[in-house]
Amino acid sequence: MPTILVFGDSNSHGTVALSRLGQLDRHPPEARWPSVMARALDADVVTEGHPGRTTVHDDPIDGAHKNGLAALPALLESHRPLDLVIVMLGTNDCKARFGLRGWDIAAAIGRLALTVQGSTAGPGGAAPDVLLVAPVPLEEAGVLAEMFQGGPVRSRAIAPALRDEAARLGCGFFDAGRVCTVDPVDGVHLTAEAQRALGLAMAEAVRDRLPR
Repeated sequence: MPTILVFGDSNSHGTVALSRLGQLDRHPPEARWPSVMARALDADVVTEGHPGRTTVHDDPIDGAHKNGLAALPALLESHRPLDLVIVMLGTNDCKARFGLRGWDIAAAIGRLALTVQGSTAGPGGAAPDVLLVAPVPLEEAGVLAEMFQGGPVRSRAIAPALRDEAARLGCGFFDAGRVCTVDPVDGVHLTAEAQRALGLAMAEAVRDRLPR
């Protein structure tokens, strides 16, 4: 059975759209997109979805532990051997506090891909395959509107830049915005229906990348 690591943020964690700040509700385990993908593929999927996780940045408000680049090497060692690592980050980099462009965010995701490619976390001590996923574009809505001010423009610029970055690095690429949209309640998180749609689409996207 192939083993896949999903390295993501709150939308991989299964966070429900927030109606108030500090809310911690999650979709049921079986409804989260990595679980939907796992059932469709009959694969062992390890989900490392950390709410608030950035690509490579210490968060000056939420803490340095949100930095994905700092967390990734330990996770690769903890869960090896891995056939595939799916990186779906970038949403939190769209927060106004970081002031990044879509190109910057794609380049940071590429830095994570290089970390995977330089690891010994795959079968036989080789590097795992990598699939880079452009996150679902944001909307300014609800209690997160001010935090993600300007986020819709930033988020929509990620996919084309990340497609080019994936091609440069020899990684797979998938645009999650092609198959689902954010919940209008907070403009960031996914409904249960969107989680399911993403899980099924991801299963098709990774099927041919897995060992037979």
